[in-house]
Amino acid sequence: MNVSEIGVGLVGYKFMGKAHSHAYRDIPMFFPDCPRPVVKAICGRDAQAVAEAAPVLGAERSLTDWRELMGAEDVDLVDIAAPGDAHHEIAIAAAEAGKHVLCEKPLANSLAEARAMLAAVERAKVQHMVIFNYRYVPAVQLARRLISDGRLGRVYHMRAQFLQDWIVDPGFPLVWRLRKEVAGSGSLGDLGAHLIDMARFLVGEFTDVVAATETFIKERPLPTESGGLSASGNPSTGRGEVTVDDASIFLAHLEGGVLGTFEATRFAPGHRCTNAFEVNGSKGSVRFDFERMNELQVYFTEDGADTQGFRLINVNDSAHPYAGRWWPAGHGTGYDVTFVHQIVDFLEAIDSGNTAAPTFVDGVRCQEVLEAVSLSAANRTWVTVADV
Repeated sequence: MNVSEIGVGLVGYKFMGKAHSHAYRDIPMFFPDCPRPVVKAICGRDAQAVAEAAPVLGAERSLTDWRELMGAEDVDLVDIAAPGDAHHEIAIAAAEAGKHVLCEKPLANSLAEARAMLAAVERAKVQHMVIFNYRYVPAVQLARRLISDGRLGRVYHMRAQFLQDWIVDPGFPLVWRLRKEVAGSGSLGDLGAHLIDMARFLVGEFTDVVAATETFIKERPLPTESGGLSASGNPSTGRGEVTVDDASIFLAHLEGGVLGTFEATRFAPGHRCTNAFEVNGSKGSVRFDFERMNELQVYFTEDGADTQGFRLINVNDSAHPYAGRWWPAGHGTGYDVTFVHQIVDFLEAIDSGNTAAPTFVDGVRCQEVLEAVSLSAANRTWVTVADV
């Protein structure tokens, strides 16, 4: 195909909209050999707010109806950075309009919706990708390479946590992420989805799960203003019911006999974004924490007894994934580059006609595990993922 420019229609302009827009603006600078993304239009419900956001985020124009993107000749790619309840309808419409589709995670608010989205993009033969940006941390890419190359031997354990604390205060307002009809689920879909995808990326597919979830604060003040993970409210505006989980934990069997333990919560004071994992194998281990995203800890049993122990690798050398695209060795990268790396892969797939993961297939696989975890928590029993 070899296109030089790809027109983007972006739905959403707050937290994820900013993250995606930042990537589109950085790509030509750090990946000049990649097709150049141009945000032709940005879409949001608040006409004034989205009009003000457009020039800041680098969009040529603003819209309040995403349907206008479908007939826009200058839009090749529809990027869905809106809440979960919008994903299904927009993605299917985009596919039917012949647009490539990039969608935030989790892919949908239900497994049925996710499967319908996958069917639509496959039917339309357009490129599709779901945002699981933590795959694209250089240290995570290195961990995957060590595992896939057999450096850890046979894998026995995958344990992962995603811990946050932004709603510990019972006075924090009832934002959209705490409403099932908009978000689909709470910590499970928002944070647990990343853990599920990370496990699939590193060690393989899930076979069965057993889970528990809890909602600690049942009611919250209605919001007067919100954006990203911040919000304000006024007790006089009333209160509403929290209809999603605050925390979720589950055990799992993964293919190859791997035993997994997973925890996602928004009630861990002191943890702003502890997205961490450890993988243990017969020849060694790796461990990672996103709060120290430029570091990977590695242990190999073959090391001499006098030097055994976890070694700390600063993953910012030209020998490491993507590092040569950024700053001199040791200077580090941040959260924003994960979106750059993933979107570069997607733009190059559009250009070449090849496939870049994670696709909607990965989104559906993740949704299957989310569904199994939800069923397990509700029924207090083991659930086989293939049966959902």
